[in-house]
Amino acid sequence: MITRATKPTTDRRRRATRIVSGAAVLAVVAVIAGCSASDPVPTEAGITPTAGFGSDYVTPAPTVPAPLRGTLVPAGSLTGPSLAAKIDNHEEARPQIGLERTDIVFEELVEGGLTRYVAIWQSDVPDLIGPVRSIRPMDPDILSSFGGIVAFSGGQEQFVDMMRAAPVYSAIHGQADTDSTFYRMDGRTSPHDVVVKATELVAQHADLATPVQQFAYSWDVASSTAVTQGTATSAVDVVFSDERYPGWDWDAAAGVFLRTQEGGPDYDTNGDQLSAVNVVTLRVDEVYDYDAEVPQAVLVASGEATVSTGGRTVHATWVKDAPTAPIRLIDDLGATVRLAPGNTWIELVPEESGSVTVVPAA
Repeated sequence: MITRATKPTTDRRRRATRIVSGAAVLAVVAVIAGCSASDPVPTEAGITPTAGFGSDYVTPAPTVPAPLRGTLVPAGSLTGPSLAAKIDNHEEARPQIGLERTDIVFEELVEGGLTRYVAIWQSDVPDLIGPVRSIRPMDPDILSSFGGIVAFSGGQEQFVDMMRAAPVYSAIHGQADTDSTFYRMDGRTSPHDVVVKATELVAQHADLATPVQQFAYSWDVASSTAVTQGTATSAVDVVFSDERYPGWDWDAAAGVFLRTQEGGPDYDTNGDQLSAVNVVTLRVDEVYDYDAEVPQAVLVASGEATVSTGGRTVHATWVKDAPTAPIRLIDDLGATVRLAPGNTWIELVPEESGSVTVVPAA
């Protein structure tokens, strides 16, 4: 009897509670609905709402590899043509002006056992470069894949005609179009005194195309082909002739190879030793098709190569299919060799008379 009397009373209480709770919810909804967007949202006592989260993150600008150096630069920041120059390497021409800021340098054998440089700038063009000298028969094949401008002081008519026929603008000392950009520098002896106002020359030909990327690049030094596959190297010694035998000594602290010539340090105009992130040697055949005294490195061909980066060296093969084709570097497994981002020196070493010695690390 007690149980039957209690149950209905309990049910009535539960229904009353639900009615009261529903009414409370409706009241809260009505209050919130009546608030404007600027009114604070009601909160429980003692709870203070936090301010909205704000981020100061700025999306970085997109980057692309510099075409002749492989370093990442803001997209659209390098739109100018490359500037190549035939740079003198006579003792009286040293120290050369602007070599430390090159993207790529080719060293080639010329007459008399001497060497000259085909130096190329695009990512960092200095105000002044030089001394510039005359063109040689292999230079059109070296430069046709770069396009842009080549600065030189003249040369045999047949060599100048070959260079003019290549897809590169020839800026020649003594011509009307170079009167304002070429001059002879005081303090240097002729013929080692012709210098070029490089930034002005590039600005005059801003309509020329940006160079295409010439080599494959890794993300960094550690992921380059020489570091991942090569052997530890303390130096790379090159012989062109009895007159010219440059070398490259690995400097672990600086993370670069330091250049020597004829057994001594090779300095720039700032008094610093020239250096390279990548040192590439290409064994090339030499022919004398145009002049019995002037060798021509055969570059539309293939041959043995070494690539040194990060204190290590990998053996490779080089291939150039046409004057306008870039040089390809292929490792012994058939994969493309990747250089590290940074500047590159390329030694065009004669197959018969020259030599390359990779000195292993102790």
